Amino acid sequence: MLTKFETKSARVKGLSFHPKRPWILVSLHNGCIQLWDYRMCTLLEKFDEHDGPVRGICFHNQQPLFVSGGDDYKIKVWNYKQKRCIFTLLGHLDYIRTTMFHHEYPWIVSASDDQTIRIWNWQSRTCICVLTGHNHYVMCAQFHPSEDLLVSASLDSTVRVWDISGLRKKNVAPGPAGLEDHLKNPGSTDLFGQADAVVKHVLEGHDRGVNWAAFHPTLPLIVSGADDRQRGIR
Repeated sequence: MLTKFETKSARVKGLSFHPKRPWILVSLHNGCIQLWDYRMCTLLEKFDEHDGPVRGICFHNQQPLFVSGGDDYKIKVWNYKQKRCIFTLLGHLDYIRTTMFHHEYPWIVSASDDQTIRIWNWQSRTCICVLTGHNHYVMCAQFHPSEDLLVSASLDSTVRVWDISGLRKKNVAPGPAGLEDHLKNPGSTDLFGQADAVVKHVLEGHDRGVNWAAFHPTLPLIVSGADDRQRGIR
């Protein structure tokens, strides 16, 4: 163990390394987000706007931003240079488990106990896609590091791989008229009725709920971990 960080919070729910600086974000069960310098072992900042546990946390890979999601059903995007939340995204109807930025597009993916996965455009501050199909809590969702894919893990014992290539055109926000209709029924199709995201694979192998799934950075592999105390590589 190189460094140990101690806090009075009962539980740490999420962690995220900064892509360049020696910083780590820590999201806590007491609703606080802490920003640490792990080289100096110093607490740099605290962020206290969530009401309840904060489970999802992620630095942006280029902008001075991070995103968080909590048990208050809120996704918050923060500017750490300004030391404040710059906006809140609303739409989920239950606890938010994970929030992550896309490596290239202005997107955030969120996974929730409401059994949905949502993709948001953080520039237009709108939900651009709702992925449905899991029938229990969605514990995590992650973008593929280079392909138009997304992986999700759920307590329904499955891992799903989604093809999100139809979302490329959503990199540009729709016009006001189309956006108004889209916000009334975001669904998993675009403004023209074409599929934004489709299930490519449903991976079944765990006997109990799956808590985590992640892509390998370069190989066509997925690793998953579940309540059956087994880890799978698929």
